[in-house]
Amino acid sequence: MKLSHLSLISCLFLSGQALALSSDQQQPVYIDSDSQQLDMQSNQVTFLGDVKLKQGSININADKIVVTRDPKDGSIKNIDGFGNLATFSQLTDDGKTLYGEAKELQYSLANDQLTMRYSAMLSQDDSTIRGNQIRYHISSQKLVADGKSKGDRVSTVLQPQAVQE
Repeated sequence: MKLSHLSLISCLFLSGQALALSSDQQQPVYIDSDSQQLDMQSNQVTFLGDVKLKQGSININADKIVVTRDPKDGSIKNIDGFGNLATFSQLTDDGKTLYGEAKELQYSLANDQLTMRYSAMLSQDDSTIRGNQIRYHISSQKLVADGKSKGDRVSTVLQPQAVQE
């Protein structure tokens, strides 16, 4: 598996101190779907059919979303999205949009990390990273992208204006 640590994330995506919108995690989560199923044993709610999730500036669209809550305090631990491309978008404090898509998304609120698997892509300001898996720690602005297997590679496009800033 080809592993690529991208320490140049500051010039690729986030110029200056562009953190995810700091108020997002304090916002309620709104979910619209065709149907939902609650499993009280596992503390999971499964939403099916054209699912749209919104929390502050965070938007996740998928065919299926599974929300897992902490059994002790009821807080949301993970939001998992599945689809023929599930999408994630979030505004940063400086007004830029971070956009990702993959067949599987996992947003861990506790770890402030977005993991995208299978045909993963993350972009901001027309610069993109593509790979089999992308893990992005939002608040620390650290990203790791992996190729699928030994021969696969991670693909990055840097736009000139993003590099100059």
